Amino acid sequence: MSNFDTEIDTSGLNCPLPLLKTKKALASMASGERLRVIATDRGTYIDIPVYCEISSHTLIESSESGDKLIFIIEKGSD
Repeated sequence: MSNFDTEIDTSGLNCPLPLLKTKKALASMASGERLRVIATDRGTYIDIPVYCEISSHTLIESSESGDKLIFIIEKGSD
């Protein structure tokens, strides 16, 4: 599993809250730091990779563990 600097758990929250909380967390981080996001909303499996594609952030890893979706995102430059 990848290392990460910050973690947010959005379990139980529905779209668009997991993505909004991800954006907020990334905004307070430094470039190159990694954010681990835990979510249960299936929509995040599409939302987070698409957000990373259209932003400067890089999706390092995405996986599933039971009903949890786990993402590791590296913050890009602002």
